[in-house]
Amino acid sequence: MSKKIAVIGLGNSLRRDDGIGVIILGSLLNHYRRPGIDYLDFGIASFDLIHRLQDYGMVLLIDGINAKLPAGELKIFGLEQASFTNKDTAVSSHELNLKDIFRLTRDLEIATKIYVAGVQVADVGFGESLSAALQEKLQELTEGVDKFIQERLL
Repeated sequence: MSKKIAVIGLGNSLRRDDGIGVIILGSLLNHYRRPGIDYLDFGIASFDLIHRLQDYGMVLLIDGINAKLPAGELKIFGLEQASFTNKDTAVSSHELNLKDIFRLTRDLEIATKIYVAGVQVADVGFGESLSAALQEKLQELTEGVDKFIQERLL
């Protein structure tokens, strides 16, 4: 298995908080870039993501989630730890949502170790700016993701 590492931002920057993954990715690139890590912005193009995952030994996906947590809370977990039910029918502005990515990586037997840095969204309505709740926590969220990168990926 490859020893390459990737940090991947997901999200739709035209749907307010749904763009948090790509916004945190940009902040990491500007302030916390680490050598030996590929930083990739997949936005809403997650079909291509499935193919690229196989190029890496470890991947951290950054995305907005709806886990009924307080707005702006960061939860980092292994993709295999994610639990979904058949009634999880949340509308996603991505080609694939995390549930789809989980199922495809399992079905295709992709061996990459995948972590998810999920940020609880507050507003995914149309608009280009983050909600006040997420904007207030952006620095803290970026630092939390970077700490995870240092402790678990490097």
